[in-house]
This record gives sequence, C-alpha cells and structure tokens, in this order.
Amino acid sequence: MTQIGSDEPVSQFVFDALQERFPDARCELEFHTPFELLIATILSAQCTDERVNLVSASLFAVANTPEKIINLGQTVLENEIRSLGLFHNKAKNILATCKVLVEDFKGQVPADLELLRGLPGVGRKTANVVVSNAFGIPAIAVDTHVFRVAHRLGIAHEKTPEKIEEELKRIFPQEKWSLIHHLLIFHGRRICSARKPRCEECPVTQVCKMYQENNRPILQENKEA
Repeated sequence: MTQIGSDEPVSQFVFDALQERFPDARCELEFHTPFELLIATILSAQCTDERVNLVSASLFAVANTPEKIINLGQTVLENEIRSLGLFHNKAKNILATCKVLVEDFKGQVPADLELLRGLPGVGRKTANVVVSNAFGIPAIAVDTHVFRVAHRLGIAHEKTPEKIEEELKRIFPQEKWSLIHHLLIFHGRRICSARKPRCEECPVTQVCKMYQENNRPILQENKEA
C-alpha cells in the first residue's frame, strides 16, 4: 500500500494511491463520438452508467446523429429511453439540443465548455464530462461521487459542485484534472459508497478526514500502545 511521505502533499498522495488502486479508471459511459457521449451524459442523470449503456446502445443503433434523433420525434425517443426515468424531460432536452446543434453548429458538438453549457439540459458537469472525455481538454466534472469523496477526504470544503471544482483545480495540476475526476468516481463507486463506505479496503485512510474523526479514540490507543 502507498505510504504518504513526511513532506508529500495530501493531494499527491491521494492521486498516487488511487491511481495504484484503480489503474483502469476511465469514463464508464460507452460512446464512439462526441455526440454519443453528450447524449449518454444527459441520459445519465439519476441513473447508473450500466443502465445508460444498455439503453444508449439500443438508441444509437437507430439514431446516433442530431438529425436522426430529431427524426425520431418526442414520442419515439421517450419510448427508447423510458426505462431510465425522467424520460420526458430528458427526451425534451435532447431534442432541443439536437436542433441547436443542427441549426448553429452544423450538427457537430462544440469542443468548448461555455458553448456546451448553452445547450438545453446541459449543465457544467455534463459539459466538463464531454470536453474531457471527447476532446481531451483537462476538466473536473463534480458529480455526487466526486463531491462526497472530496468532502470525506478533506481535500475540498465548499458547498456547491462548482466551488468544489474550483478547489480541486487549485490543488491538482491541470494535466491531472481529468484523471483525478475518474479516480474519485471509481473510489466513490467501489469503496467510498454513500451509505456503507468500506474503509477497511480504502487506500487513503491515512489522510481521510472522515476516517480519522470516526476512529480517533482507536488511533490514539494504538499510538499510546
């Protein structure tokens, strides 16, 4: 297990330890084009990536461009994504986004964070996911896993995703932004779960604020022994 050095920044230790534990950390949404990733990310709201991948594979088999999605229409698109929940609003936003892409961007997804955020149903998190994974632009998308893990570790303290993003960008170098995003998500999904974190399997308990606070009496006894 990775051990933190006396002069090593906590952020560097966290990055190295999580990378050692999750060498395959990556975007788990399946896509072949920036457009497919954009649609999959919109669909992923309040859904697991596994479920989204099943639905998007079926959808993209019949419609994987803005023009083809528009041709499906609201009712057919809703039926394609119905099992994901929130399907009415998701279908509405996807169709509106596709129309903007066709009318303003010649059917192409823009590789620009602010332009992406101007699309219907596309917030900062979705835009960050797309620029990072589709275009290789360094970004940190703060979802529920990143928010939770960053707070528990004590490497972020703010109350909103956007502020957490700013904090993480300050302590991690830009070339590590995209990967630390995936590492924190993998850790949140596989070990540091919301209800029952498996601290006994965690590679970063040495620096975890929540772990240290919850186990302070035990740690003190071990230190005195």
